[in-house]
This record gives sequence, structure tokens and C-alpha cells, in this order.
Amino acid sequence: MTTVDEAAGGSAPAQEAPAAVIGPLAGDPSIFGLGSFIVGSVALGLGLVGVVPTGVLGAPLAIILAATALGLLMATIWCAALGQSAVAAVFGIFGTFWLSYAVLVLGLNHNWFAITPTAVIATVRLFLLAWLIAIVMLTLSTLRLPSAFTAVFVLVDLALLLLLLAFEQTSAAGVPSSGLLKAGGYVVLVFAAVGVYLFFGASSAGTGGKPLPLGPPLLK
Repeated sequence: MTTVDEAAGGSAPAQEAPAAVIGPLAGDPSIFGLGSFIVGSVALGLGLVGVVPTGVLGAPLAIILAATALGLLMATIWCAALGQSAVAAVFGIFGTFWLSYAVLVLGLNHNWFAITPTAVIATVRLFLLAWLIAIVMLTLSTLRLPSAFTAVFVLVDLALLLLLLAFEQTSAAGVPSSGLLKAGGYVVLVFAAVGVYLFFGASSAGTGGKPLPLGPPLLK
């Protein structure tokens, strides 16, 4: 396109390339964010498939609260400082998911919210349904990202759906379907494995190697 200066016979000034980010903001926050995401996913998945006794929802909380939720929110701030708004939104949404899970479990175990025992299952269903809607929304709004990221989001959607169905099929004794809980746990471990692949791809690029292929986006 001809600029005003060129049309007048002059030469247009060369446009300067943006300066590289240096100092404390330099680097790739996704390496840290993905690592935080993976450890909490593995802890929750193992808990759901039966590594700890059924119903012990607080077993992975130390990891989920102090490592995953906190780590993802720190990665969110780092991404926002770099101007990576889409990645910041992804990390921020997942960070608040894990934080809200920890608050839910602690609140129900210690009766912080004055929820009666008969309303506990309905409360868990509300939590799962609300987050299923939010993550489906996130999935659909990020189809321009490489397909490996979309695969993680779809698997998170599936895990939330299976857990919601497990609590919809609660027995008369107030026990959710163990089969669906375990199925949800295995899906959690699968999306943790995809997260590991993304982590190694980001780590390879961050240490001077070649990034791993992440697949073409579903929407261009």
C-alpha cells in the first residue's frame, strides 16, 4: 500500500520492529502453567480412579490448592504482563476452576456455606454443570488454537460430563455412581497426558530446541 510520504515523492520511514521482551517478563509462562495444570490433574485423576478410598474428595487438595490453582493464577498474571490475552484467559479460567473446586470441598467438609446434608449432592451437581458450561464455552471460543489445545479442552468437557452424570445417578444412600466416577478419573488422566505433551513441546522450544507439532487449528 502506498503511503502519504511515498505519494509525495519522499521515502517512507522504516517501521521499527517491536523490541524483544527482556528482564523479568522474558520467557514462556506456558511451561510453568502447564506444569501446574498437570500435577493437579494427575492428583485428581488418581483420586477418582480409586488410589484413595471413594468419597475422600479432599485427598488431592494440598496439590490442587497450593500448586495447581496458585501456579495457574501466577501464570495468568505473567501471560497478561506479556500481552498474551488468550493464553492468560485459558490459564485464568482453569486456575479459578481448581480454586473453586478446593473451596467447594473445604466448604462442604467444614460446613462453611450452611448447606444441609440433603443439599450436598445438588450443590455438587450445580458446580459441575456451571463449569461444564464454562469450559464448553472456552472450547468453542479457542478453536483457532492448535488442535492439541482443543483436545485438552474437549477431554475436560468429557470428564466434567461424566462426573455430572455420576452425581445424577446417586444411590439412595447418597453415593454417586462409582463406575462413572472412575471413567471420569481416567479421562482426567488422559487430558493430563495431553498436557504433558504440550509441556514437553513448550519446554523444548524454551530450551532452544524445536517445538513439538501441535496440529492445525480446527478453525482458521
